[in-house]
Amino acid sequence: MSIHDTHSPDSVRRRRNREKIVETIFVIAALISVLAVALITLFIFYEGTPGIFKIGFFKFIFGPKWKPESQVFGILPMIISSLISTAIAVGFGVAVGLFVAIFLADMAPPWMVKLLRPVIELLAGIPSVVYGYFGLIVLVPLIRNVFGGTGVSLLAVIAILTVMILPTIINISTTAIKAVPKAYKEGSLGLGASHMQTIFRVILPSAKNGIAAAIVLGIGRAIGETMAVIMVAGNTRVFPTSLLAPCRTLTINIAFELGYATGLHEEALFSTGVVLFVFIMILNIVLNRVIKKKSEVK
Repeated sequence: MSIHDTHSPDSVRRRRNREKIVETIFVIAALISVLAVALITLFIFYEGTPGIFKIGFFKFIFGPKWKPESQVFGILPMIISSLISTAIAVGFGVAVGLFVAIFLADMAPPWMVKLLRPVIELLAGIPSVVYGYFGLIVLVPLIRNVFGGTGVSLLAVIAILTVMILPTIINISTTAIKAVPKAYKEGSLGLGASHMQTIFRVILPSAKNGIAAAIVLGIGRAIGETMAVIMVAGNTRVFPTSLLAPCRTLTINIAFELGYATGLHEEALFSTGVVLFVFIMILNIVLNRVIKKKSEVK
């Protein structure tokens, strides 16, 4: 085909038509994604909001007891268990995951990167039930033998969640760190900064948006995990008195009872889903605003 043919009106028209078709496909895919999220959101709030009003907002959120047999629905013990386990697991996960990401992105030799990356990706692909089974067979007896108690505990939940969120934090943080222009590092080193100073004062601040996204996804994975947690938590409907005490998270509460719940009990479980959804939504909004304010200050 000659240059004249490629620039002929017919060729230009066909190329524009193909581009419009591709753009239309992209728009449709984006709309389907948005529609799916919107439908899920509407369904959760439609099913869960009436239960909150029937029970009473403060009784439901701040109630210390969950007794469906007595029509008492208070989810404060589950909220506390979820927040404590998520906060500690994310704290450990971010600390370990960020250092691993820095090592893989900036310090590790190529042969080690080729060795570690598949292992980390494999961890991300392991089903939740396998993590739970490992925790039940290995971690729970280990906690029981070392620290005492039954072994099924808040500590077991934290340990399992920490391992489960590590691949997400490591992979996304590594990508964010590698995306920082090399000129930033070269300029910092050229001005006399050490390697460590360059990493913590130049590279990490430049990659903060990607790292923040990794943290958000890690928190979402931790607070929303069900199958692995249900196998090691102990599933008691009371406040956890220590890290060695059994607990019940919000997700466990839904999964454990939804199969046989009816009436107000079922509505209360959907309301628990609303609380989970609102937690994640508030987290995203707050974190995005914090990042935006820091960017504006700089």
